[in-house]
Amino acid sequence: MSSTLHTQSTRNKAYWATVASLLALIALCVAWELFIAPIRPGGSWLVLKVLPLLLIVPGIFKQRVRTYQATSLLVWLYFAEGATRASSDPALASQLMAGLEVFLTIALFASVSVFARTYKVPKTKVA
Repeated sequence: MSSTLHTQSTRNKAYWATVASLLALIALCVAWELFIAPIRPGGSWLVLKVLPLLLIVPGIFKQRVRTYQATSLLVWLYFAEGATRASSDPALASQLMAGLEVFLTIALFASVSVFARTYKVPKTKVA
């Protein structure tokens, strides 16, 4: 029973960490591409990169394990973009936003991985 409580507590913490990091990543991407350091003055169409993140929000809120598993793969696209732009964008503001994107993607990956792992069925010993 203690193991069940521990698993539920871990799952709950991972859920809230996932929600927080996902919403922060969405907000960062929108603010970055429209206001803080857009590629073109006045904003750019690159803000549309948040659409895949918006599509997974309902599944994350409903705690669907497959959505968490898919998110663990999707998040690496944002990590790659952040790592690339952190090292190649000339503007300091854009480099900082890219670094924050990298941090948020790592946090999101970790939290969705922990959440999905709590559903893994433990192996039983065969006597």
